Amino acid sequence: MAVKLRLMRMGKKKQPTYRVVAADSRSPRNGRFIEIIGTYEPRQDPSVIKIDNERAVHWLANGAQPTDRVEKLLKISGAWTEHTGEAFSAAVPERAARKSKKQLEKEAEAAEAAASEAEAAEESADGEDDANAADDAEGGDE
Repeated sequence: MAVKLRLMRMGKKKQPTYRVVAADSRSPRNGRFIEIIGTYEPRQDPSVIKIDNERAVHWLANGAQPTDRVEKLLKISGAWTEHTGEAFSAAVPERAARKSKKQLEKEAEAAEAAASEAEAAEESADGEDDANAADDAEGGDE
């Protein structure tokens, strides 16, 4: 019997929570399973992952194949590292704030304006330095 570690959908409509289960690969997604290994709540912020690492490692050692998503969850929980010995960084990248095209255009214009102001300030500062140097040269002759 081919065993898979996979997610079993639970929860209400539009509010999913998942159980991580060991199940026969031929059984349907929400069908019969052998054992519940943990839970995954993706709607929480940050997502809540509760996995019994001991049982997960047991199933992996006995040949169970995890799905892609369950493999990622096992890496985050540490069970995958215990099984394979691979190091995994569980750092979660921060989400970039979504911006509209108009916001991006405004920021680009503001950056260009700031750059042009900086250039103008540098040019005027250079011109003042040259004028001061000329005044010093004239004052030194007297």
